[in-house]
Amino acid sequence: MSRPSRWLATCGLLLAFVVVSMGAWVRLSDAGLGCPDWPGCYGKLIGVPEAAHDVARAEAAFGQPVEAPKAWKEMIHRYAAGTLGLVILALAARAWRERAQRAPWLEFGLLAVVLGQALLGMLTVTRLLKPVIVTSHLLGGMTTLALLALLWLRARAAPRRPATAPPGLRPLAATALAAVLVQIALGGWVSSNYAAAICADFPTCRGQWWPATDFHHAFTLDRALGATASGALLPAAALTAIHLTHRAFALVVLSVVGGLALTLLRRPGWRGHGAVLLLALCLQIGLGIANVLLQLPLPLAVAHNTGAALLLCATLTATARVFAHEKARGRVPAAGFPRRFEVAR
Repeated sequence: MSRPSRWLATCGLLLAFVVVSMGAWVRLSDAGLGCPDWPGCYGKLIGVPEAAHDVARAEAAFGQPVEAPKAWKEMIHRYAAGTLGLVILALAARAWRERAQRAPWLEFGLLAVVLGQALLGMLTVTRLLKPVIVTSHLLGGMTTLALLALLWLRARAAPRRPATAPPGLRPLAATALAAVLVQIALGGWVSSNYAAAICADFPTCRGQWWPATDFHHAFTLDRALGATASGALLPAAALTAIHLTHRAFALVVLSVVGGLALTLLRRPGWRGHGAVLLLALCLQIGLGIANVLLQLPLPLAVAHNTGAALLLCATLTATARVFAHEKARGRVPAAGFPRRFEVAR
């Protein structure tokens, strides 16, 4: 990979972290509908209506009051996401130019995901924060981040002495990555349904170990925000079921990812990955508990979303290194990762 491509991959990864965090900031500060249209805001592509005559015209055209602070939050997020899209477009263009040296599938996959993200961003507004669309948008952002992390890892590949991978590590690493992805989806479902505050205590919920739950309405996907599929008000028992499912699966993540981290910590050459993974896991669990006990202060809630991104990248990095090493040891070239992409002893 050329130096400009490596620079673009690094910029894209850092910007993706910013966009993911800003998306949480917009959602958690109830600014997701700060702009009733897309891609502009009250008909403006640059800025938001603030002058008295612009506000009056916008309110007459869209039939709702202009809340400039929320509108600015939404537009800043859109500008950052648009910039990220341009960086990914540049990466795809350079990959096409360098296609004789390597296949550009990762960059073109990134471009396809970003185009899908733009569509989901529009639908998030036009469908009035429908939970399944908001959750899909969050997962699209995490997918973008993960693909950029893989691209960045490939760009940093350098000749190193191979380390011995612990036997049977590939299934554990793959299971850990899958568990993190499922937990992120469940966390997105909690956030998009505003179910985080339904349990204000820990480790119990609403004063009980297992209060009344309604899993049927909780996980019905095709419904509006705060409503059942029939249009009735979503019961508190459904919100409780959403919250408790996320909590329960956190135990799965703790055992599987924690097991992977401890396995890596016991092996020379892999201890750095194990330490980073364990730190990211403990940080994320601590942030989750703090959010419950402190009733979702905005900085902590955004940090929990960012922590999920960090845990994803830490797990993905460890898994990619394990798979690349295993393939290299078996003399089978790793797709997108050359033999030299291994961890030093």
